[in-house]
Amino acid sequence: MTRIAVISDIHGNLPALKAVVADAGMRGCDLFVNLGDILSGPLWPRETADFLMKQDWPTIAGNHERQLLTDPPERIGASDAFAKAQCDQHHLQWLAALPAEMEIPGAWCTHARPGNDHEYWLESVDQDGAREATMAEIEGRLAGRAELLILHGHSHIQREVRLPSGQRIANPGSVGLPAYDDVRPFPHVMESGDPAARYLILEDGDIRMCAVDYDHEIAARQAERNNRPDWARALRTGRVS
Repeated sequence: MTRIAVISDIHGNLPALKAVVADAGMRGCDLFVNLGDILSGPLWPRETADFLMKQDWPTIAGNHERQLLTDPPERIGASDAFAKAQCDQHHLQWLAALPAEMEIPGAWCTHARPGNDHEYWLESVDQDGAREATMAEIEGRLAGRAELLILHGHSHIQREVRLPSGQRIANPGSVGLPAYDDVRPFPHVMESGDPAARYLILEDGDIRMCAVDYDHEIAARQAERNNRPDWARALRTGRVS
């Protein structure tokens, strides 16, 4: 029986990643699966890439991999630009070779919605900000996917939803960034409410949501050294403000 640790949204936070790996190892996980948004952020993108390339886990690309690789200099965001500047060519080649989706034993994996790496699945955003998506919204985003279990990341919010069809959609939360804000399609925030690193364990169809304490102050100070007080605040508190 395979016990799988599913991780997502590391964002270059190597101390958080190592804490999750240690925790999952103690819980008997024998496979790790990575759902993308791996390096972008003002932390340790190069070191995180080196660590992950040695592991050779099943890994998919998220929107930040696409943006880091393809956005022109005048459009690239600060987190993607920092990570790209830290990477060597072999890191970029590794990112470019990652698939957008994949199947693992018992589940189908994507970063966000099917065919769209930047749209939330279990959340919706309108002029009032972010909220939990309705069941009708969630079902309308299936895009024909019929798998009984679908795993995705992107929103950084740890959640599992069961559909009337019996299908389940689960997000492991974020390993490396517990809160952030965005302006698309409207200004909104995503917050876990605490600094813990999050992931989930999949075993024989059962899902266990996990949160791991780690020395987040090290990550917050790294963000401050790299002129990102917004990240430092999020890493310390799990809140944007």
